[in-house]
Amino acid sequence: MIVEHEEDIAGLKAIGRICAATLRTMMESVQPGMTTAELDEIGREVLDKAGANSAPVSLYKFPGVTCISVSPVIAHGIPGDRVLREGELINIDVSAEMDGYFGDTGASMVVAAQVPEYEKIIAAAKSALEKAVQAARAGQAINNIGKAVQGEAKRHGYGVIYDLTGHGIGRRLHEEPVQVFNYFKPRDRYILKEGLVLAIEPFLTTGKGRVVEEADGWSLRTTDRTIAAQFEHTVIVTNGEPIVLTI
Repeated sequence: MIVEHEEDIAGLKAIGRICAATLRTMMESVQPGMTTAELDEIGREVLDKAGANSAPVSLYKFPGVTCISVSPVIAHGIPGDRVLREGELINIDVSAEMDGYFGDTGASMVVAAQVPEYEKIIAAAKSALEKAVQAARAGQAINNIGKAVQGEAKRHGYGVIYDLTGHGIGRRLHEEPVQVFNYFKPRDRYILKEGLVLAIEPFLTTGKGRVVEEADGWSLRTTDRTIAAQFEHTVIVTNGEPIVLTI
């Protein structure tokens, strides 16, 4: 989507704030002994109160309002009777729609504990997102975003997940033809336009950077069962500082 009117910005900011609030509330509610379904229900309550619709449910009939992934699952984890345990690495991804506009955000965290190995990759993934957002400038090639992610990952001693990308967003959850790769792809010379809306989501890993779908038909885990961390923001590209919608 290319933003054309002030009402576009207002609509995107509104759903972005709702997604951010939902993610924040869920992260603050995480505790050992609760199930991922119980955590998902907290997300449902926030979205319902705000008048927003879960994008995975409305678009894909996903069996959960949000995606909750417990390592080595990194994306599209189905909320259910899985009981969270102290010290586990989890990822929460929230995408929603309101008034025809979509937002998408996500974050990784450790359940009720400090695990140095996990905290290190979480910090690196968060830093990679910050660098990637700053690379999203109008007039620049989109592959600068992937270059920023891959460079920051390497600086911290990690690789990237090659099989998962960011995407165009706005009037739909996933908008073509834009894909935001998490690595430098020289041939991808798409030039970022002012007003373009992107979901940028670096995935960092200690492993080979490939994922496989689990038997449930949704959950994606690392093929080598190594850990991974993800952070995601929805942004509007401008000629200067990008507008981050999901904060």
